[in-house]
Amino acid sequence: MKTESFIRILAGVMILLSVALTHFVDARWLFFTAFIGLNLIQSALTGFCPPTFVLDKLGWIDADRRIRFGGAPRA
Repeated sequence: MKTESFIRILAGVMILLSVALTHFVDARWLFFTAFIGLNLIQSALTGFCPPTFVLDKLGWIDADRRIRFGGAPRA
């Protein structure tokens, strides 16, 4: 899976989760939705994406910028 696709899926899941939490728990969960939106904007402007940074540190992103869950295969 390409890194960009994974980040889009992750952002969508997090937004849906925050909307559900807002509806069922407390309206203050909208701050989480706003945080996700601001993170998407800063990622587009700066090119720095925290989830990609974490996946890279875990060794789950290979040289082709594809995600290999559990680590990239060793050559």
